[in-house]
Amino acid sequence: MITTDILIIGAGPTGLFTVFEAGLLKLRCHLIDALPQPGGQCSEIYPKKPIYDIPAYPEILAGDLTERLMEQIKQFEPGFTLGERADTVEKQEDGTFIVTTNKGTKHHAKVVAIAGGLGSFEPRKPPIPNIKDFEDKGVEYIIRDPEFYRDKKVVISGGGDSALDWSIFLTDVASSVTLIHRRNEFRGALDSVDKVQELKDAGKITLITPAEVKGIIGADKVEGVSVVKKGEEPFTIETDHFIPLFGLSPKLGPIANWGLEIEKNAIKVNNALDYQTNISGIYAIGDVNTYPGKLKLILCGFHEATLMCQSAYKRIFPDKKYVMKYTTVGGIDGFDGTRKEAPKAVVKKIE
Repeated sequence: MITTDILIIGAGPTGLFTVFEAGLLKLRCHLIDALPQPGGQCSEIYPKKPIYDIPAYPEILAGDLTERLMEQIKQFEPGFTLGERADTVEKQEDGTFIVTTNKGTKHHAKVVAIAGGLGSFEPRKPPIPNIKDFEDKGVEYIIRDPEFYRDKKVVISGGGDSALDWSIFLTDVASSVTLIHRRNEFRGALDSVDKVQELKDAGKITLITPAEVKGIIGADKVEGVSVVKKGEEPFTIETDHFIPLFGLSPKLGPIANWGLEIEKNAIKVNNALDYQTNISGIYAIGDVNTYPGKLKLILCGFHEATLMCQSAYKRIFPDKKYVMKYTTVGGIDGFDGTRKEAPKAVVKKIE
């Protein structure tokens, strides 16, 4: 059983920043995310796309934002349960919660903060008739461990950042990499497109466009894929792995069955006070919530996380009074023993 003060469901920017705000209040956090790494959409879908509305950053790449947030919360030592989806919640007699994941990992928390962005992400699957027969038998929708593909033949399908980035990365891991896209044009970072062109010219990536994978060949595992290139007869490519990277589809998932008040696939909250749901002790912050005037912006999620943590503190310590101090005045004490503080003024006489 993993125990914590605040259990955060969702390790995107809002969930990560919650760790910082909670840490200022001496509250410990643990995060659950169905994705294999922190960052949510910023890491999984568009790590190399610029964001322009983060305060103090005229422009910052989504992946870099995740890295900065991880650095900011490092001293508060958050725990992570990654690659698992929050499945069930049970409220205990003392008002605490036990949240169990789809893999059976149990978490005991005094407060639950749902920061799941647009929900749990499920991969968008191509319309290939027999694809389900080969899932976990050579068909993977998310790359969790690149070493899994060491010295293997890999076919990747897709035209976005994930398809481009993993094609580039796996050239140094797999024995061969083939990238297939239904168009000649790619919707990804320009430097990634240029790098794929460079690797194609060097013979390190086989690029097939415009084309689509229409079938999977094999007995007990993937042995090849059937490819249809525009204007040509279908042909087969031998491969050990087929990885369709067509993005992720957001779904509220099992959270929709927790008894929360839902409106248009979002969780209704009390925005006049603390972003608490209709279940006392469960909050929803970031893109996953809804209220009058809601804006689905990262900076709004940061604001909601800040107020939510203040409310969580009062819930956990009803007899204590918290006096807010600016970090420039009070400094920051990490759970790891580190301290950040502004330099103290030096008193010196002028002769």
